[in-house]
Amino acid sequence: MAKVSSRKPPETTAPDPMPTRVEPCVATLAAKPPKGPDWGLEIKWDGYRVALHIKAEHIRIITRGGYNWTDRFPAIAAEASQLGLQSAILDGEAVVLDEQGRSDFGMLQRALGRRPAAHVTGQIILFVFDLLYLDGRDLRRLRQGERRRILEAILTGRTGAIRLSEEMDADGDAFLRVACAHGLEGIVAKHRGKAYRSGRRPDWLKIKCVRSDSFVIVGFEPSAVSGAIGRLLLAAKKGDGLVYVGGVGTGFTVRLSQELRKLLDGIKTKAPAVDLKWKNAIFTEPLFVAEIEYRAWTDKGKLRHASFKGIRERADDATVYSLGE
Repeated sequence: MAKVSSRKPPETTAPDPMPTRVEPCVATLAAKPPKGPDWGLEIKWDGYRVALHIKAEHIRIITRGGYNWTDRFPAIAAEASQLGLQSAILDGEAVVLDEQGRSDFGMLQRALGRRPAAHVTGQIILFVFDLLYLDGRDLRRLRQGERRRILEAILTGRTGAIRLSEEMDADGDAFLRVACAHGLEGIVAKHRGKAYRSGRRPDWLKIKCVRSDSFVIVGFEPSAVSGAIGRLLLAAKKGDGLVYVGGVGTGFTVRLSQELRKLLDGIKTKAPAVDLKWKNAIFTEPLFVAEIEYRAWTDKGKLRHASFKGIRERADDATVYSLGE
């Protein structure tokens, strides 16, 4: 009689359900880079934060605010099908690079806009910096360093529309100085020992060369010279409403100023979205968002040394600056 083994048959692990959407981990603003080997350093890319969802042949590209923008990134979606992954969620930033290899939000905005642009949507690149799900396994519980090693095995060496956001082996202060000297927006530091947690967390830190945030356009002042835009009036979120935080009158050319005037003239309103009485102001519906670079805040809660970088629709409201962040 054959001997019967007492060993139990191997247990099969059921696959983790693939999330339909993951609320992204958002970096906390810090004044200087952290120290020590527990932190990995990357370039801070200036573009649209998106999650790339792959499920067999079905590709979705989801914005930070939860909108499906797959049709806006056709080259990224096409290359995603060639990665050889059955199911995955990749976290990254969609950007357009200038001639110096720097991400330029204004160029990205023009590539995605309705107006003719020097860059087409096929030149938009997704720099991937995290891997949240892979072939039936939810990786968010793993430490950042482990997720990073798996991601590197998949994307290292790729030079197309989907690329790896490189982790730099450098001192944080020195890396920030180099980033700023090359005209980059800043750097991001990630704690290698932490799991992936949604929301704004100290596990990820962003250190900027110049501050850059998105604000709602609530009106404008016409130019006394050209009759186009002299100054945009801006607002930040506060609770369920908007609060006026100052204006911006630099960073756009005469031609762009004229295009902005034509765009905003179509959404003029007599009822301002903020509590503001301004003699020369023309108020608009709060439908557009301006990306603004600035140095600091005044004691009265207004932007200092603001400069215009680009404009987009307000559909992805999660990116608008919220007072108290």
